[in-house]
Amino acid sequence: MTSRIIFAEIPKGLMSSMIASEGYINKLSFDYKLLELIRVRVSYINQCAYCIDMHIKEALAAGEDIQRLYSVTDWRDTGYYTDLERACLAWAEYITQPNSAEHDEQSLFENLLAFYDKQSIANLSFVVIQINAWNRLMKSCAIEPGSYRVGQH
Repeated sequence: MTSRIIFAEIPKGLMSSMIASEGYINKLSFDYKLLELIRVRVSYINQCAYCIDMHIKEALAAGEDIQRLYSVTDWRDTGYYTDLERACLAWAEYITQPNSAEHDEQSLFENLLAFYDKQSIANLSFVVIQINAWNRLMKSCAIEPGSYRVGQH
């Protein structure tokens, strides 16, 4: 039986493209804690244990509250997310699972327009697309969750 891809076996061109995309995202004006909250939620949806571990640790280091991180799986039933965060989390879920019957994409988009212009929404969509790509790449690799250190990647 052949072992799965190890991190060092990921093609350099693929990694440099992913890192370049992260560079673009890092230059955007979104709040870092919001981005980490989105990354955690999407990683939970995709069941990527490595990314969940990584982004919870990054969010905690940035000052995010642990309760908000473990409750993000059921954010609709809690009272401690802002309207902006709720709009972004709903959009992230839609981009991650576009065929889910519970999504009214026009309403989701209009909710975001209360906070962002169309260009910012496109960039937010890219943030979600990027963490989905990382989730899928890490799930294809044999990377053990739990060893990530803040700032490692």
